[in-house]
Amino acid sequence: MTLRVLVADDHPLFREGLRALIADSPETEPAGVAADGEQAVALALQNRPDVVVMDLRMPGLNGVEATRQIVAALPGVAVLVLTMVEEDASIFAAMRAGARGYVLKGAEPEAILRSIRVVASGEAIFGADVAARLTQFFAGAPESGAVPFPGLTARERDILTLMATGAANAVIAARLGLTEKTVRNNVSNIFVKLRVADRAAAVARARDAGLGGQA
Repeated sequence: MTLRVLVADDHPLFREGLRALIADSPETEPAGVAADGEQAVALALQNRPDVVVMDLRMPGLNGVEATRQIVAALPGVAVLVLTMVEEDASIFAAMRAGARGYVLKGAEPEAILRSIRVVASGEAIFGADVAARLTQFFAGAPESGAVPFPGLTARERDILTLMATGAANAVIAARLGLTEKTVRNNVSNIFVKLRVADRAAAVARARDAGLGGQA
């Protein structure tokens, strides 16, 4: 069976190169190209591809929110994230949105095609670089299996992780596919749950717990 693949990426040269790669493979065929998240959702609903290859950072509706909307509307469609973004919070946000795979743009063409085939079959796949980051993340967790700040929701923990890297609310919103208002509300909840008075104190506690890439 030939897999129909929709490509969503805001860089014209990369988008066209990926479309050509898919067209040249005997196992895949293009099912449309999108330059942003809104186009990706619209084309997915219209063309009903087998796989959507999704960038994360796009203008307007970003890849995380586009993935969430596509998976909610078309649960049979597999989303493979193909991006330059490799922060832990972005990886987990994409997974929670329903992506079945996460591969970095530096991957070899055959690895990208193989990833498309894998997610189409219903399995999950992560590129070597991403898999190494996931392994490092879980290896760094306490042996008891506990995670830092268990009182936080998954979204609050993602936001706190990005706060610990020094990211501002606008940057966090863009990376996680949220509005700035939602981020501000979650930050306020984090302050309450961590019993801190301000952002600096929250960041200090997060870094002490190993979040944000700093011990």
